Amino acid sequence: MRVLGIDPGSTATGFGVIERLGSKIVHVAHGTLRPKGTSLAARLAQLHALISEVVEGHAPDVASVEQVFVSTSPRAALVLGQARGVALAALAALGVGVEEYAASSIKQSVTGSGRAPKRQVQQMVGRLLALERKPATDAADALAAAICHAHAGRLVGIGAARARGSRAARAGALRVRRRL
Repeated sequence: MRVLGIDPGSTATGFGVIERLGSKIVHVAHGTLRPKGTSLAARLAQLHALISEVVEGHAPDVASVEQVFVSTSPRAALVLGQARGVALAALAALGVGVEEYAASSIKQSVTGSGRAPKRQVQQMVGRLLALERKPATDAADALAAAICHAHAGRLVGIGAARARGSRAARAGALRVRRRL
């Protein structure tokens, strides 16, 4: 199962692609998308195109995105929500299913603590994927989201259910995933 993790932002969006091969999780690619443009609308349009390029280049089976969180700044939350919406729209337009996880669940799956600082997430992602260098924070967060889904998929059998096309197994996986 190939998983694309996305950490959306209007000026920098992290992406990370991993492959789950049995019990192993293997790094495929990661990076930071930096849309150029003077207006928010122009950056969002370019973000859509950049995410589409990543999807077309890496052909993920599913995408993993952090759920919306409440920010202290209403404006920042609104802009983040717009970037997140563009990411979800790009994924949906290309037929990629999206799974969403709370930030604390993503951190928990990678570091063992739902309150881990970004630096710790970076370090653990690098270790788990045997990367030579720590990824940038946006890319590390995206890789962490992908790893979280790979772990959740293994726990509830999502990958096997999708491979077999079992509607009952998928329904069971959805019930478990909603509890995360």
